[in-house]
Amino acid sequence: MENERDGGISPSVWRYAKASRAYVVIDAADYFKVIRETMEAARQRIFMIGWDFDSRILLSSGRRWWQRGRRRKFPARLGSFMLWLVRRNPDLEIKLLKWNFAMVKYLFRGTMLFDVLRWARHPRIDFKFDSAHPVGCSHHQKIVVIDDKVAACGGIDMTSDRWDTPDHLPRDPRRRRPTGRLYGPWHDVTMMMEGEVAATLGELGRERWKRAGGEAIAPCRAQEESPWPQGLEAEFEDVEIGIARTRAEYEGCPQVSEIEQLFVEQIARVKRFMYAETQYFASRAIAEAICRRLTEENPPEFFIVNPRTADGWLEQKAMDTARVQLVETLQEADHAGRFRIYNPITTAGEPIYVHAKLTIIDDEILRVGSANMNNRSMGLDSECDVFIDLARPANAHVDPAKITALRLRLLAEHCGIAEEEVAAGIERHGAMAAMVDALNRDGPKAGKKYLEPLPLKNLSEAERALGESGVLDPERPGEMFEPIARRGLFRRKGHLMRMRLMRKLRRSKSG
Repeated sequence: MENERDGGISPSVWRYAKASRAYVVIDAADYFKVIRETMEAARQRIFMIGWDFDSRILLSSGRRWWQRGRRRKFPARLGSFMLWLVRRNPDLEIKLLKWNFAMVKYLFRGTMLFDVLRWARHPRIDFKFDSAHPVGCSHHQKIVVIDDKVAACGGIDMTSDRWDTPDHLPRDPRRRRPTGRLYGPWHDVTMMMEGEVAATLGELGRERWKRAGGEAIAPCRAQEESPWPQGLEAEFEDVEIGIARTRAEYEGCPQVSEIEQLFVEQIARVKRFMYAETQYFASRAIAEAICRRLTEENPPEFFIVNPRTADGWLEQKAMDTARVQLVETLQEADHAGRFRIYNPITTAGEPIYVHAKLTIIDDEILRVGSANMNNRSMGLDSECDVFIDLARPANAHVDPAKITALRLRLLAEHCGIAEEEVAAGIERHGAMAAMVDALNRDGPKAGKKYLEPLPLKNLSEAERALGESGVLDPERPGEMFEPIARRGLFRRKGHLMRMRLMRKLRRSKSG
């Protein structure tokens, strides 16, 4: 039903828009290369919307300040590259919108402050900090729109600690912070899109810019030329892409929870399997929807790829404690052994940090965005997900094998084997989890990358109470002030609550 207050077409989708081309970029090494080439081809406007930017990062591997492109040399460092772009193109403007809380980080980023000052002095570079959200919320979208013609939307911020290749090599010397220190392996995903969908995401960005206190921005002029990178072969052509958002209620803007509703609807649609990569697994609504499916007589497979632990002490207290309790509860409901959660491991036995936000359902739905499977992404932080749904009439021509190939490519990356071996293993063993379990018998000994069943931490009673309460990961801005009975992971009604009570009863009898 049309949402006239906010322009949405349903409770779970903001817009549908056509893409002439689309491509899923896996890991930031490829993304930084692709987005640099796209920015270099920009004619009118580069609009960057992110949780964080770091002007000191290099847009290619190595430590050289200058790199050679297709036609000429360009500055490899993001801050200098942006200045170089506007100086060589007098018609180009650059706008950057970033979460305001991270302003504090700049005080400790050395040359970042000088880059911001250099940007501020240029009349065609505009940098704005976004504080248009309730206290405790963040601006979490990761979108780049170029000429309203090409856009990227996904999980990759153009900041430090993101660059990595699908090899995720142990102690890769190219995986280096601006300070020179190495950081660990990092897995991420975003989607490149061309056409009407880019103009639609540009509209979303312009609306967000205005709410953040900026002036009204006109759409880009129509142009025939596309900045789509030369040599980037599209995986999908002439597809319809759905866009879903999260936004907290704030100063006259209504609550938008399309992403949460879309997850619930899509999980209800699963017939055979759901493959998901997510930074967190702490959403009550998503766990409730999965729990409902697991209690069926013949449930589908739910295959989740997660990091070993959250990144940061506060996130570990909020997300890891909730994850343990949700996974324990889902395991109680999992009578058919259809729910599994894994952490990818390098050839040296080091956990790979999963920052991707991707979901594939039955090779019929492909979803990429900024939203994690946690409560914040369902109702607090500003988020944006894009998805291709082959059940839509406009996508009837799309071959599901395109999505299958992407899923096999991701599994091959995590398991350290060829895609053909992954496909044969699934065929032989009947499920993704069974294939992985068979590989894990010799993966660690053979020095290969592999997927490890996620080890669950033993929680203290205080940690259990904290995670269950949802105080550090509420679903809506005002929820932390409500009674525990009306919030938290286990509400008075629902499958999760029933499974939790069953688990407690079983433990009391065995104890």
